[in-house]
Amino acid sequence: MAGLLSPSVMCADLLHLYDEIEKLDSLGVEYLHIDFMDNKFVPNITFDTNMVKCFKKPMKNIKRDIHIMAFKPEQFFDAMEIGEGDMVSVHYEACNDAHTVLEDIKNRGALPCIAISPDTPVDTVKAFLDEVYAVLLMTVYPGFAGQPMVEGSMDRLSELRRIIDESGKDVKIEVDGHVSWDHCGEMRERGADIFVAGSSSVYGKDYPLDEAVERFYSLVE
Repeated sequence: MAGLLSPSVMCADLLHLYDEIEKLDSLGVEYLHIDFMDNKFVPNITFDTNMVKCFKKPMKNIKRDIHIMAFKPEQFFDAMEIGEGDMVSVHYEACNDAHTVLEDIKNRGALPCIAISPDTPVDTVKAFLDEVYAVLLMTVYPGFAGQPMVEGSMDRLSELRRIIDESGKDVKIEVDGHVSWDHCGEMRERGADIFVAGSSSVYGKDYPLDEAVERFYSLVE
C-alpha cells in the first residue's frame, strides 16, 4: 500500500481554512492533521476544542487526524465530538492510564493511536500494539512547527518498524516532524505509512498546494 498523507493544518493558510480543506479533500488526501495543545504538556496553544469539532464541516472524504498534546486527553473527547472516521493520537507521556484512554477512543468508533516523544524509548509501544491502529512517532519535540529533526529519529523509525513486524500486528506508523522533501522517501523506506506534512514539504513555498500534494505522493508510493 502506498503512503498516506496527513497535511498539518497548523501550517495552512489560516485565513482560508475552509477552502483549503475542501481542496485537500478534492485532491484525495486521506487525513487532515489537527494539533491540539493545552499549554501544559507542551508550551503552546493551537486550536480549541470547538475549532477541532468545526473542522468536520467542510470534510467529505478526508478524515480528521487529531493529535492531542495535552495531559488527561480524555477530558476533551466530548467537546471535539470524537467518533466514527477519526484517527486520534494521545501521548503516552501525558496519560495517567493510556490503556483506558485508548479504549475510550475505540468505544467512540474512532481509531486509537499512541504517540511517543523523541525521548521515550521506542519499545514502550510494545504494551499497546494490541490496542492501537497506529503509533505516532515524533521526530521533533512536540509543540512547534518548523523544527529540525531530532538526531537518531531515522534509526528510531527503523526500530519501531522492526518491533511491529516482529509482533505480527497490523499497526501503522505515522511520522510527525520535519517530514521534508529530503526525508519523506527515506522515512517510507524505513517503514513509515502515514506522513504529517507541513512547512518543510506540502506547506512550503516551492509549489502550489495541488502540485505539492502530487509530488509528495510520488515520493512515498
